[in-house]
Amino acid sequence: MVKRPDARRRSEKSRRAIYDAALSLVGDVGYPRTTVEGIAARAGVGKQTIYRWWPSKADVLLEAFLDLGERVAEEAGQQPYRIPDTGDLAADLKAVLRATVDELLDPRFEAPSRALAAEGLVNEQLGREFVAKLLEPQLQLYVERLRSAQEAGQVRAEVDPRIALELFVSPLAQRWLQHTGEISHTYTDTLVDYALHGLAPR
Repeated sequence: MVKRPDARRRSEKSRRAIYDAALSLVGDVGYPRTTVEGIAARAGVGKQTIYRWWPSKADVLLEAFLDLGERVAEEAGQQPYRIPDTGDLAADLKAVLRATVDELLDPRFEAPSRALAAEGLVNEQLGREFVAKLLEPQLQLYVERLRSAQEAGQVRAEVDPRIALELFVSPLAQRWLQHTGEISHTYTDTLVDYALHGLAPR
């Protein structure tokens, strides 16, 4: 008896090929020159396969990014999209920001990340989707961790967590995007120390 192909396995293989093709193509040629046809050709699938699963190239790329983030976290032995809560706020923030530095410097991430981030500055629709689907869910994890710290008395009750997180997230993003300086574990550790302890003499 001939064994029938596993359709789910075949679909997953195609989906993975499309993710990889989308990320590598946008890194190679930039977002404006990336097309569904180009992704399909690089992935070795028909473009109708892509349109069956996603309405646009932006949707393909954003989903591919989410998938890549989960895979990288799993490879590092981390629970995807979680900030640890050990009771030590500084240590927890330093740990997650160190992981972010490693991700930003990972060649699998860097070129496509820069291409999408740059396009998001001039393409308003893509920028909104990038924030809504990728950036904001990650920022909300910082909000949750800071609120936990407030409940534990480690952060002042009147502090707005959504603003506070920008003290260490935004400088890292700016330095990475604009190449204004090296990003490293030491750099992000210092950001956390400055954010939590301020600049005035103790």
